[in-house]
Amino acid sequence: MQQNQQAHLRLFTRRAALLAGLKLTLLGTLTGRMYYLQVVNADKYATLAEENRISVRLLAPLRGRITDRFGYTLATNDQNYRVVIIPEQTDDLEQTLRMLSHVLPVSETDIARVLREAEKKRAFVPITVRENLGWVDVARVEINTPDLPGITIEVEQRRNYPYGGLAVHVLGYVAAVSEADLTGDPLLELPGFRIGKSGVERQYDENLRGSAGTSHVEVNAIGRVIRELQRDEGEPGQDVALTIDMGLQHYAQQRLAGELSATAVVLDVTNGEVMALTSTPAFDPTLFDRGLSNVEWQALVNDPLHPLTNKATTGQYAPGSTFKMMVALAALESGIGPDHSVYCPGYMSLGTSRFHCWKAGGHGTLDMLRGIQHSCDVYFYDISRRVGIDAIAAMSRRFGLGGTTGIDLPGEKPGLIPDRNWKLGATGEAWQPGESLVAGIGQGFILTTPLQLALMTARIANGGIGIVPRLRRETIFRPGDSAAPALPETASLGISPDHMFIVQEGMNLVSNDPRGTAYRSRIETPGMELAGKTGTAQVRRITAAERAIGVIANEDLPWERRDHALFVAFAPVVAPRYACSVIVQHGGGGSRFAAPIARDILIEAQLRDPARRVPAPRIAAVGPR
Repeated sequence: MQQNQQAHLRLFTRRAALLAGLKLTLLGTLTGRMYYLQVVNADKYATLAEENRISVRLLAPLRGRITDRFGYTLATNDQNYRVVIIPEQTDDLEQTLRMLSHVLPVSETDIARVLREAEKKRAFVPITVRENLGWVDVARVEINTPDLPGITIEVEQRRNYPYGGLAVHVLGYVAAVSEADLTGDPLLELPGFRIGKSGVERQYDENLRGSAGTSHVEVNAIGRVIRELQRDEGEPGQDVALTIDMGLQHYAQQRLAGELSATAVVLDVTNGEVMALTSTPAFDPTLFDRGLSNVEWQALVNDPLHPLTNKATTGQYAPGSTFKMMVALAALESGIGPDHSVYCPGYMSLGTSRFHCWKAGGHGTLDMLRGIQHSCDVYFYDISRRVGIDAIAAMSRRFGLGGTTGIDLPGEKPGLIPDRNWKLGATGEAWQPGESLVAGIGQGFILTTPLQLALMTARIANGGIGIVPRLRRETIFRPGDSAAPALPETASLGISPDHMFIVQEGMNLVSNDPRGTAYRSRIETPGMELAGKTGTAQVRRITAAERAIGVIANEDLPWERRDHALFVAFAPVVAPRYACSVIVQHGGGGSRFAAPIARDILIEAQLRDPARRVPAPRIAAVGPR
């Protein structure tokens, strides 16, 4: 009995010792772990705790302004007042929203949207009810705040274009960031952040965007903000000054307003600065900042006049007779002299085909100067056949046709200047002699943009200097500033001055000789005379049967089948400073419809002379729409 008790005692003692050992082991492990966490890794976990307590949030920088050459603001930022609601601060969210609807208009759609968002978000996260509030609406909400629990007014920035759509195809617009725009830059992921989507806003978006600021806020375990600890506003975007003279831009846009679809470009021939670049119809850029409805978007994209398209840089048109200067220069460089004469009976025969002149009765015998002056198709049929398409194409490309000009705007189209190799590669067929004749009058495969035609004209006017069109100025013009210098001689296109004189004089005769095709659109003020070239580009084929019974007049055709009206010019003739191109889409004859517009624009340019002085402003901002 005693032996059994002793055995049990020894067994208990061993178990107690084993249990005590296990406890000591666990205690040692726990102590060691606590030492490791609290001493060895103290700094690490203190940092983690601090990071959980402090949230660093990005702040959107203020977007830079866009100004014209004289400092007039074309794009800036306005305060956007919006009303928001914090669900946790109201006992009845829907009832509060309905009370708010008695203070300012809140639709049933808005109420339903806010209620849906409230179910998805945490109760302390603000939800936007309405944006773009006016001062009256803000005041009414603030006065009624005691009766509107959870309702507050917040302020953010929105893009404002003081002149509305007046220069929208130059400026472009900003809109919300899409998935395709994401580059890893966290700034682009900020709610409501806007970036440039077209025009200068897109071209210089990174300059205008600026650098993000930061806000260090203390938050609790569920992310509610307790207080702001530190704030850095970041760097605002750079201002961008343009070469555009807004007064001239406004005048050009007004001058085109009577046309369904038209475009005009004005360049400084000495340095390539774009003084005006217009395209009609236009649109309101603020629509994209606030967000387009589906109805508004469909109306824009389905409009047959294509208001979203910058026709000056992306519209591609047959140049018609405005191309004849390139054919003349190619002929002169190929050895055909200015005294080369051609008899025009009203047509030219090539094989079994007959190529007609615009003047059915013909022009008689003409040399090169008179061929340009009268825009005789037969004369240019003859020299284009002699020179060949390859020489014409090479000369055209030297003057900026058939490729992008290099202007600092996105989306520019290159047009098309064909040659033998191009046709063989594009169609698998050889170039035909008749195609050279058609190309000689700016038809057939040839396509140019209005900007290219203005650049071609500017390079003719400056004697063959290879200027490049540009929109950004490094500085803003101030009173007393001199004009920007011309490019150095190293930019020469290598054209003989004698050849350049022939073409310049031919354009002078077009406008200032009573028998010229644009004499009715001359500038009569001494010292301001222009030199120009008319163009009428067909968009349909005139059959032999139609010619036999009489060609249908443009005004009797549907709008989309009428000829394009073109005119290019430079002024003043004696000391050229400005070059202009005008295209009136489906407008009819160039001398009748495009030339008067170009004349008036060049008169305005010389009266204002924006390249040399600061004119008094002639327009007022229209304000946000």
